[in-house]
Amino acid sequence: MESVSVEARPAEADAVEQAHTHTVDAVLAALGSDANHGLGAQEAERRLEQYGPNELREAPRPGFWQLLLRQFKNFLVIILVVACLISLALGEYLDATAILAIVILNAALGVVQESRAEEALAALKKMAAPEATVIRDGRPTTIPAVQLVPGDVVLLEAGDFIPADVRLIEAVNLRVDEAALTGESHAVEKDARALAEADSALGDRRNMAYLGTTATYGRGRAVVVRTGMNTEIGRIAEMIQSYEEEATPLQRRLDQLGKWLGVGALAVSALVFLLGSLGGQDVLEMFLVAVSLAIAAVPEGLPAVVTISLALGLQRMVRRHALIRNLPAVETLGSATAICSDKTGTLTQNEMMVVRLYVDGQEVEVTGKGYEPVGRFISGSDPIDPKEDERLTLLLTGAALCNDSQLERDEGDSSWAIYGDPTEAALVVAAAKAGLWKEALSEEHRRLAEAPFDSARKRMATVHPDGREGRYVIYVKGAPDILLDLSTRVLTAEGPAELTPEGKERILEHNHKMAAQALRVLGLAYREVDKLPDNPTPDELERDLVFVGLLGMIDPPRPEVREAIRVAKRAGLSTYMVTGDYLDTAVAIAKDLDLIEEGDPVLSGAEISRIPDEEFVRVAPQVRVYARVSPEHKVRLVEALRQNGHVVAMTGDGVNDAPAVKRANIGVAMGITGTDVTKQTADMVLTDDNYASIVAAIEEGRVIYSNIRKFVYYLLSCNVGEILIVFLATLLGWPVPLTAIQLLVLNLLTDGAPALALGLEKGDPDIMDRPPRRVDEPILNQEMRVGIGVQAIAIGAATLTAYRLGMHWFPDDIGMARAMGFATLTLSELFRAYTARSEYYSVFRIGFFSNKYMQYAVLVSLGILALMFYVPPLHEVFDTRALTLGHWLDILPLALIPSVAAEATKALLLRQLRNRRVGMER
Repeated sequence: MESVSVEARPAEADAVEQAHTHTVDAVLAALGSDANHGLGAQEAERRLEQYGPNELREAPRPGFWQLLLRQFKNFLVIILVVACLISLALGEYLDATAILAIVILNAALGVVQESRAEEALAALKKMAAPEATVIRDGRPTTIPAVQLVPGDVVLLEAGDFIPADVRLIEAVNLRVDEAALTGESHAVEKDARALAEADSALGDRRNMAYLGTTATYGRGRAVVVRTGMNTEIGRIAEMIQSYEEEATPLQRRLDQLGKWLGVGALAVSALVFLLGSLGGQDVLEMFLVAVSLAIAAVPEGLPAVVTISLALGLQRMVRRHALIRNLPAVETLGSATAICSDKTGTLTQNEMMVVRLYVDGQEVEVTGKGYEPVGRFISGSDPIDPKEDERLTLLLTGAALCNDSQLERDEGDSSWAIYGDPTEAALVVAAAKAGLWKEALSEEHRRLAEAPFDSARKRMATVHPDGREGRYVIYVKGAPDILLDLSTRVLTAEGPAELTPEGKERILEHNHKMAAQALRVLGLAYREVDKLPDNPTPDELERDLVFVGLLGMIDPPRPEVREAIRVAKRAGLSTYMVTGDYLDTAVAIAKDLDLIEEGDPVLSGAEISRIPDEEFVRVAPQVRVYARVSPEHKVRLVEALRQNGHVVAMTGDGVNDAPAVKRANIGVAMGITGTDVTKQTADMVLTDDNYASIVAAIEEGRVIYSNIRKFVYYLLSCNVGEILIVFLATLLGWPVPLTAIQLLVLNLLTDGAPALALGLEKGDPDIMDRPPRRVDEPILNQEMRVGIGVQAIAIGAATLTAYRLGMHWFPDDIGMARAMGFATLTLSELFRAYTARSEYYSVFRIGFFSNKYMQYAVLVSLGILALMFYVPPLHEVFDTRALTLGHWLDILPLALIPSVAAEATKALLLRQLRNRRVGMER
């Protein structure tokens, strides 16, 4: 039968777009399709041309040359390029070569990092089913999923990927794992006859299935309503592409600092050139002095040192289970003020676990971790052996036998894995903890008949021999209230007894109590028979039952998360749970983690949809739990928090998290349970899926940013000191005390190596007791600017004093005077590096030798200095001379002046810091 192509009228378009709100017949009519015959081949071909292939389109990526040109937008780099050209024009080829090497190194590092292009859409494509079973011209046929079109009727089986967004026509015990799209921790039971509200969350649309999800149980038939970029995953992909890359706070601050330094350097150079020329000095010589001064002002090694420091920080973070995909994200994480975290697999273990049993008025707690079949059974406060209690033995045995899941051990790494529905697997694990292994039970009590689980009946029944000749037992597992309606007796310590209305009410009260604690509760009942049923229908099997008890399970919180949240609070970080799971479950987990208290506000996705943007921006920071949310809701939350001045870290694992992860200041994906989409979208991937690793990464980010501040502070204090030396010498009419090549050596080698060592500091001990730094805080705050001024004066005074002494002692050899000044400047900056290791604490407090890399850096710098002074062929290149021991003893006290000044400044700053903390505590 050839289906008829129709132009979509408004009502028909709504039936397709809002397929979850319409009946199957209405959707099929709107699509011009037939449930039994599907589309005809010609019509399918026409629609393929109309709608395009069922695949995700990818935005073009920047090429190599675009990436390379990006690296030259930095103001400091532009100044370096200009300085290189001027040096070439003046014949200063050594200077030009050194500067060019810096520029090339910085550009190469940038291109390597940025060329790790985003693979989010490629990962999304992998999630699409490669093939689909479709009905064409009334016959089932297998086609590439890319050829699916709206109106195609597809057949679904357990284990199939859902090949497009589909409206179910029929669903026979069909369950779909939608965790990657909705965040729900268990497979969703589907019902083709159900209808949903227009604004219902994806997880509540039981008559729909979506591209990228997986059928885990049963079978079904469905009609395709959306393909390609029009699917839910396609919309997510479009959202990911729509976001522009934003500069991180560090990038913005360093760019601002670079412009400030560049403009300042040019202004001072021009001033020196003008004063010298007007003072009667040679114009060409003054031009060379001006160029030298510009070189002294610009910290040539800063871009490379920042990149290398971030790269080294990346390696340290890997050791703390955080893999950084985007280098600037290291410091952004350190400035985070809010963490938006998914629940399933992030705050919880993503492994359903039975935690409570109930039989005949007795509650039993079950301990353990995940799917590992190790745990204890505790009644009251006493451990018990469930095998010694007939009721518990029967409850666990029935739960394991009336079950289609398997628990298996991986011989390779001795870990445990489950196969089948996670909820059923939790029952198998609970039985194994009691020594009741399903494999052994199934051999002894093999399944003879069954009534499979049905979403309408909400129960499942199996028939087994009970071990006695001619006797059989029927186990029924399902919703407790329904099992109670089918039961006439209840199992007690004395055996089966009549189930009275009062007894039934007591069981229901316990069921409600467990459900209120966010436990998913299943009941178990049984019936003994003396022969196999002739007609094992549900009605025949599921009657006159003996109710045994209840099993309550939950996806438990990770044990280390509670302490991690506590540390985050102490560090001034706000944590928000953002989940697709049910509100009651989310609230219970949040309370267990001390994330919220009784009475704190919570919001569902439906409520978020009804709140105007302006109002949501106001209330968002106060609400810590968001449940049943869609991808759009997550993005709205990130935007609202950012408008409140937060630097947002969004953690996630599913495809549904990808847009918000992309939009956040720092996106954090789960490495084990996370989808490839989220991993490729995120800035950081946690290799152990541990929330505690997020807090550890934030601590590391703070340390890295603090270290960057330290070496920026160090480099600038040295550079400003060098400017002051050249500037004052020019004003005083002295010969230039430092040559351009000497300044380059200082900035690249003797300054650069200690700066890198500062990037490897462990950080101050109270780094996580400080609040997050303000987003608008400049990289050079008032205290650092004062410190730079003090250091510049101390360095300038010490160096010019040594230089003047050299001019006095060696009036006929200006090279000797420069050598003394250069040696004093170099030593003072190397000593200063030790004092720069902490902004507040004395070098003696943190340990003079506690940073071994500083020792290496200083030794390397001293070695370079020795070569320059004591290898004769280098004297002409660097304009140096060999100094005697007496000369070194003369300049040593001068070289220590900046370090003494730095320690005195830190002592005053530490006192102010402590006074501020005391004031805040009061």
